[in-house]
Amino acid sequence: MHTATRQSTVAPATTPAPSSVRVEIFDQIYNLRGTDPDYIAHLAEYVDMKMRSIAEQTSTIDSLRLAVLAALNIADEYHVLKRKQESAGGDYQQRVQRLSGMLDEVLQEKFKVGERSA
Repeated sequence: MHTATRQSTVAPATTPAPSSVRVEIFDQIYNLRGTDPDYIAHLAEYVDMKMRSIAEQTSTIDSLRLAVLAALNIADEYHVLKRKQESAGGDYQQRVQRLSGMLDEVLQEKFKVGERSA
């Protein structure tokens, strides 16, 4: 008797080709390349908003200084969120360990009760 085997063919993951995206940040045009033009445009809008917000709060008109201040502001936001995520991860890890210990205790009790009734 002949047994047929079926081979599964999985197409290799392909990444979209980078495309050029034209964005404007603080009245300067930049041609950027990436695989997700909408995401790049969204990031550019965010950076532009940060620079404009800082420009309103300071008397600085130098775009390089505003860009550095915006970068520091965004880096601060990133690190605050990263710290929150890391601390939340630790909380979840502690809870998982506690629940795992409780489950082990319940299973051990159930096993002991099962041995007694056998």
